[in-house]
Amino acid sequence: MKQCIGVIGAGIMGKGVAQHFAKYGYEVILLDKNPDVLEKAEGEILRDLKMKSMFDKALNVQEIMGNISLSKEYEKLGNVDFIIENVWEKEEVKRKVYEQLKAIINGQCICLANTSCIPITRIGAYTETPERVIGVHFMNPVPTNHFAEVILGKKTAQKTIEKVEELLKSVHMDYEIVQDSAGFVSNRISHLFMNEAAFLVYEGVAKARQIDSIFKKAFGHKMGPLETADLIGIDTVVDSLEVLYKDYQDTKFKVCPLLRRMVETGEIGRKSKKGFYSY
Repeated sequence: MKQCIGVIGAGIMGKGVAQHFAKYGYEVILLDKNPDVLEKAEGEILRDLKMKSMFDKALNVQEIMGNISLSKEYEKLGNVDFIIENVWEKEEVKRKVYEQLKAIINGQCICLANTSCIPITRIGAYTETPERVIGVHFMNPVPTNHFAEVILGKKTAQKTIEKVEELLKSVHMDYEIVQDSAGFVSNRISHLFMNEAAFLVYEGVAKARQIDSIFKKAFGHKMGPLETADLIGIDTVVDSLEVLYKDYQDTKFKVCPLLRRMVETGEIGRKSKKGFYSY
């Protein structure tokens, strides 16, 4: 019998997670309260798979799409084996999600919080079973970036860790396990890069393309910090920096005014077709 995974949030990360696990034979319930977001996610997954199938003839697009069902109802997640939560990087939004799950999920379900910066111990406290809550920070785009940062909350059980390791290995996902800390390893460092790069543009020191070129040519990065910010979403970067500043009370995490201005004007990166670059 196939294991079933509930994926909450059908945005950029959620649709990528759903596509990746469906490819490896898991039944996936992709849930979002917004039917338009669900419809868009389904169409984009199908287009991406069709494009990939042109180069990989073994890819069975119909079978993968058949593994994904769409829903707006949390009650559909009552019998899933795992839940992967991908909602906005705002604590009040995540809290509401986990509070709704309390009365729905079965006693064995493990919750994977795909969060950028919010501590996993805090997310676990939203539930009555923090031992079955673990952070799994997938990297965008999930179908092609086969790596995840696994974060242990203070009460995450060893059995939970072992089951999540098995799950990630089953979908050919490499990972590193780290302890809980706001921003963990990847975003505690990368968001400093993105924020400081934004300050350089804001101060007129260099243009975005120059900054990204320096990072790629000098340090061998595949993407520069501002290209990365556009990919993640400027709004998500701002939300994450605010979490980091709140937790550490360190001015190095104070959001660059340019980033705030971009959010206010809707220039939030690839998903709005305009950020530091036009798409």
